[in-house]
Amino acid sequence: MSATSAAARPDLRLEEARIRRDLACCYRLVAYFGWDDLVSTHISARLPGPQEAFLINPYGLMFDEITASSLVKINLDGEILEPTPYNINPAGFVIHSAVHQARDDAHCVIHLHTKDGVAVSMIEDGLLPLNQTSMVVGQDIAFHDYEGLALDLDERARLQSDLGSKHLMLLRNHGTLGVGATVAEAFARTYSLEWACSVQVRALGMGQKLNQPDPEVVRTLGARARSSGMASYGALIWPALLRKMERLDPTFAS
Repeated sequence: MSATSAAARPDLRLEEARIRRDLACCYRLVAYFGWDDLVSTHISARLPGPQEAFLINPYGLMFDEITASSLVKINLDGEILEPTPYNINPAGFVIHSAVHQARDDAHCVIHLHTKDGVAVSMIEDGLLPLNQTSMVVGQDIAFHDYEGLALDLDERARLQSDLGSKHLMLLRNHGTLGVGATVAEAFARTYSLEWACSVQVRALGMGQKLNQPDPEVVRTLGARARSSGMASYGALIWPALLRKMERLDPTFAS
């Protein structure tokens, strides 16, 4: 079957429509939770089909403007595959193509510059196991040293090596990154990481001696969380998040 005929299959068209809706909803949720950075940062989602392709935001739109139809389809070479009035951010392409290229399970990649996420990325030890949520995600976090604006394709290999098999990353002095097999799973991981970063910033800002949990409890909880995964949690919360966004502004799905 040719790429053209495969792309025309009704099941692929329906799946792309669903992914576009979920990804647009994710952008709106990021804006709703105050995690956006004007037109910077990116969320991408891999599309099914014979051609390696993924969707990413149109450069210049704020996250609360993004719709399912405005998302830009590109390949791993950064080529825009369908007519669109928009361009893409080259830095976004470098980071997201690196993860999609290396990880078959990374169907969605979320990269953010939240104030608390960036603050924690600046701390040498990163996210500390000081609360339950940080213990859940802490053992699934990788680190990548800051190399300047992500415009050099050579950085992709280092991003891939540093991420390895983990699903979260602190980009040193830069921000956070989360991946998942679905948009729902990636969002669930990112929400947990961002929540834990915010709690850490508040706790350290109190200037009080902090209680240190039992290291064995931390290890056991982290291992249990990795084995059970975020897939089921994401699947549980995603329908409710879709309903929430449909109540707030259903234009995301257009």
